[in-house]
Amino acid sequence: MANTPQAKKRARQNEARFQVNKARRSRIRTYLRKVEEAIASGDKDAATSALRAAQPELMRGVTKGVYHKNTVARKMSRLSSRVKAIG
Repeated sequence: MANTPQAKKRARQNEARFQVNKARRSRIRTYLRKVEEAIASGDKDAATSALRAAQPELMRGVTKGVYHKNTVARKMSRLSSRVKAIG
């Protein structure tokens, strides 16, 4: 357990940041799930609009340090290719 005042403060800050990042990851996963469901249903218009809505959220995850930029680039590339293949 943290003993010094500085270590106690860092523990508080880490917990607060963990909660923010957890919410952000959950939000991004929700957008990704919507894209996956649209792809599974075979509706190209819905999948395209869901992907367009998910892209800014994914990039925001990169700028906020939740995801690595190459991870997000890979996810977007794979999703867009799957959406493109519908129909």
